[in-house]
Amino acid sequence: MTETPNAPERDDEPIIDTEAIPEPEGETEIIVTEYAIGQDNVAPRYVLEFDFHQKVFSISALGIVGFTILTLAFQNQVEPVFTGMRDWLTGNLGWFFLIAGNIFVLLCLFLIVSPLGKIRLGGPDATPDYGYIGWFSMLFAAGMGIGLMFYGVSEPLSHYSAALGGVTLDETGARTDWAPLGGAAGDPVEAARLGMAATIFHWGLHPWAIYAVVALALALFSYNKGLPLTLRSTFYPIFGEKIWGWPGHIIDIMAIFATIFGLATSLGIGAQQAAAGLDYLFGFGQSNSRLIILIIFITLLAIISIVRGLEGGVKVLSQVNMFLAIALLIFVVALGPTASIFTGFFSNLVAYGEYLPALANPFGRDDANFAAGWTAFYWAWWISWSPFVGMFIARVSRGRTVREFLIAVLIVPSLFSVLWMTAMGGSAISQVVNDGFTGVQEAALELQLFEMLSQMPLAGISSLVGIILVVVFFVTSSDSGSLVIDTIAAGGKTNAPVVQRVFWATFEGLVAVALLLGGGLAALQAMAVSTGLPFTLVLLAACYSIVRGLMNEPR
Repeated sequence: MTETPNAPERDDEPIIDTEAIPEPEGETEIIVTEYAIGQDNVAPRYVLEFDFHQKVFSISALGIVGFTILTLAFQNQVEPVFTGMRDWLTGNLGWFFLIAGNIFVLLCLFLIVSPLGKIRLGGPDATPDYGYIGWFSMLFAAGMGIGLMFYGVSEPLSHYSAALGGVTLDETGARTDWAPLGGAAGDPVEAARLGMAATIFHWGLHPWAIYAVVALALALFSYNKGLPLTLRSTFYPIFGEKIWGWPGHIIDIMAIFATIFGLATSLGIGAQQAAAGLDYLFGFGQSNSRLIILIIFITLLAIISIVRGLEGGVKVLSQVNMFLAIALLIFVVALGPTASIFTGFFSNLVAYGEYLPALANPFGRDDANFAAGWTAFYWAWWISWSPFVGMFIARVSRGRTVREFLIAVLIVPSLFSVLWMTAMGGSAISQVVNDGFTGVQEAALELQLFEMLSQMPLAGISSLVGIILVVVFFVTSSDSGSLVIDTIAAGGKTNAPVVQRVFWATFEGLVAVALLLGGGLAALQAMAVSTGLPFTLVLLAACYSIVRGLMNEPR
């Protein structure tokens, strides 16, 4: 049958995206494939326009919607399920997460010093799309903002207190402490060193190596090999053309679930801290209804940012957040124990290096409670975040060499995290040890930042800045997370209709609400760990693909 030359386009006909991935500049190893970005998409046009991968989007969306409805309907029944799931996974498989984290760090360090580090993402003639300031502020705001605000004071203080108490036993003689490496009982100086080393371990090289592995894999296979910007593309060296079938569908679906629940964990934690700060300053209240209202309000702000686009939305907010974060950091350094913060930055790095082998050891640990309750959860959380942060970093990192990319992504944010934890956590520990102020130690985790700031001048203003930081970190995380999820669910398209990103941002907020109502922090942690576990296997396989892909690039 001969088609009519100007026949109208069918409502469900896919639109092939031919401009989503820029052409490599210079000689690269292009992977020749018959797949075209968007060929498996459907584009129904009802009131609004859509364009998504039929299988990946449908399964992911239905799964997320079903999970949200069931969790909200059975809040009381699911709480013990979430708690038990978290405890079993971290208690029995913590060693697996630790081994995987070590592999990611070693791979990144190897690539930095090897000749493969000279390869440029996007081709030998590619130039960076963003300057250093914009690039760094975007990757940092998306990577760890909410976590640094929530744990900046509470984690160093928690580890210090646990380490100072040393080993404790219950009536059966079993260890009940959460002290890292057995603690430093009765020695406040060494307890502070150990507490800061353990904190830096959780916020330094290991988490950023996880992000770097995902980002490098995505950037390499998209900007150098010419494949779609989705997780499945990184497995072409393993599966070949099969990645366009169910092996690839499963990888992308796993990435979406991991991202949704990793984001929900961070958004839920951020909402708790923002609500606590508002209550602390203005008597906002911390009931579930107030928390839900706050999440809905911040989600609406994220949707506005989404509508404004990458340049007018998340980029601007990321730079504003970076400015406010640096301003708050300078404020604490200037008005806190300035001398001990500066000296502590270097001594904490030394302590980190000293304790790193023991903290990274996956076997024969005497501090099993700490390794399971803190480290295993953190590694699973970072891994569940990695599709989101990794793809976002990849999208803004074209034009960098592998060495430049890894140094910037791995080293620079780690050093900033050390400085942040030293300033915030060190100030809190100083208040307890030197000033005898126990209020910060006795406060709930989400309030400890504001209690620490209360002992400094202009406490109301600095606390308000802290709340604004949490809110804007929430917005940038939701906005950039929705962008990443939609890219995966749209079969690699980077210009899919905005309404799809609005859909994902809405359900990120709803999942956070459902988990908070269905178990609080334990539920948030449980879903991050449960989705992070299978995705760890995906990332380990991606390490092989990265090395093989780089070795095939012209040098």
